[in-house]
Amino acid sequence: MDNVLKIRKAVEENLSSVRHKILVMSGKGGVGKSSFAVNMAVGLTLRGKRVGILDTDVHGPDVLLLLGVESEPLFTDAMGKIMPVKVNERLSVLSLASNLNPDEAVVWRGPLKISAIRQFLADTNWGELDFLIIDSPPGTGDEPLTVMQFLEGMLDGAVVITTPQDVALLDTRRSIAFAKKMNVRLLGIVENMSGFVCPHCGKTTELFLSRGADRISRELGVDVLGHIPFSMAMVRAAQEGRTIWDAQDDLDVIEVYNKIIDRVLERIG
Repeated sequence: MDNVLKIRKAVEENLSSVRHKILVMSGKGGVGKSSFAVNMAVGLTLRGKRVGILDTDVHGPDVLLLLGVESEPLFTDAMGKIMPVKVNERLSVLSLASNLNPDEAVVWRGPLKISAIRQFLADTNWGELDFLIIDSPPGTGDEPLTVMQFLEGMLDGAVVITTPQDVALLDTRRSIAFAKKMNVRLLGIVENMSGFVCPHCGKTTELFLSRGADRISRELGVDVLGHIPFSMAMVRAAQEGRTIWDAQDDLDVIEVYNKIIDRVLERIG
C-alpha cells in the first residue's frame, strides 16, 4: 500500500499541469471504445483544447493506427522523461505500440503491465494539457484497476462505451459496478453502433436491438451521453488513419459527437 501511495504522489506531481483526466472504458471488446476516445479527443482539440491520449491497452493498442501515426517512435527529453508522439499542435498520444513489433504478441503478466502504466503516468512529459483521455482495455482487469488506483482522487470521471445488444450490455453493467466500487464518477454511457443510416435512402436499420443503453440508464441511474449510429464514413476514416472530423462525410455522426462532448464538458464543469 505504501508503494501505491508513493506512485500516486509521483503521478499527481507529474500530471499537475493536466487540468482534466477522463477514463474511457468498456466491459466488452469490439464496441468502438478506442475509436470513441480518439474522436472525442480530436473533437476537443477543434474547440481549442490541448489534449493528450494515453493508450493503456498493452495487448491490443490501436490508438496510433486510428490517428495515422503508428510508425512514429518514442523519444525521451533531457530529463529522461518519455515524450508523447505529437499528432498536431494540440494533440499528443502515448502508446506502447510505438515500441512494439506489430507481428509479435505481448505476453506480460500483471506486474509488467502495472510497471508500464506507472511509467506512462509518472514518467511522461505531457506538458500543459486541458484534457488527458485515457483509453483503457475492455473488462475489469489489471490495466483499468491500475489506472483507477494510481489516479485516485484525480480522475474527473469515466465514460463507458457499449453497443446495444444484451451480450455487450451485460458486460457494461459490470464496468459500471467496477467504477462505482472504485469510487470513480460515471460521466455517462455512450451507445455505439446504434442503428445504421442508409446513405442512399436515409432509412435507419437496427443492427442490434436498439437503445439498450437507455434501459441500463433507467435501471442503474447512469446518464446516456449519446447514441452514435454505425457509420461507413467512420469505418473508412479509421482504415485510413483519419477521424470522423477529418472525413466530414457524415455530419449526423459529427453532430452526435458534438452533443456528447457538450454533455461531458457540462458534467466536469
